[in-house]
Amino acid sequence: MITLGSADPDSPDALVLLAELGAALSAITGDSGAASFDPQDVRGPRSVFLVARDDQGVAVGCGALRPLTPDVAEFKRMYARPGSGAGKNILAALEWHAVIFGYSEVWLSTRRVNRRAMDFYRRNGYVPVPAYGKYVGSQVSACLGRWL
Repeated sequence: MITLGSADPDSPDALVLLAELGAALSAITGDSGAASFDPQDVRGPRSVFLVARDDQGVAVGCGALRPLTPDVAEFKRMYARPGSGAGKNILAALEWHAVIFGYSEVWLSTRRVNRRAMDFYRRNGYVPVPAYGKYVGSQVSACLGRWL
């Protein structure tokens, strides 16, 4: 069973998971993606950083939600340790928080070459949205979103 709870992105478990995510992304894309995440963005109103734990209490995944506009939230640093089965739980919890915080849409960006992430989000109802922010004009990024 996977349980989720709020955590600070600088907590020990979060730092381990974010390092794992960075290493995985570096292996796939050549870039850890760490420069696209500011922990301060998920410490304010209408934002959250979650850590997923297995039935032994071991941290197995994480994900963050931050405001983009009054109606749109963005997912950041979503990661599930391979084989943990936590991905769908993290996604559902982030979507639930988005609804509770009053957002009507959630958006994210991932690298097109990251087939695992692209397939995961598409399986879960995410479709292309217009590029936003620093992703405008990027040939390597795919921006996806979903109405809540």
